[in-house]
Amino acid sequence: MKTMTARDAKNRFGEFLDAARREPVVVTKNDRPVGIMISIEDAADTLIPEMFMDKDPGYEEWLAAKVGTTLARVAAGATSLLAHDEAVASLRSRIEAKLARQTQ
Repeated sequence: MKTMTARDAKNRFGEFLDAARREPVVVTKNDRPVGIMISIEDAADTLIPEMFMDKDPGYEEWLAAKVGTTLARVAAGATSLLAHDEAVASLRSRIEAKLARQTQ
């Protein structure tokens, strides 16, 4: 099992994700374990889906269609990727706009 500090996991996030796809990765902070990252495939074999990932009927089909459409758009050059800060800012503004509509 691989171990990474929280700082290394943050600074080398891509490597962190790749490592978690191969084996569980223990995340430490101040030399103490604080979390563990496992792949979604490994999580499917645990009780995690039942505990935290309740899905509405049709969710799997919706997700597969959504991911397929997005991958096709990226491959065709119809969309571009955003830098992390831009993506977070965009998401934040969309959530704020949705919340504002709900309170009206």
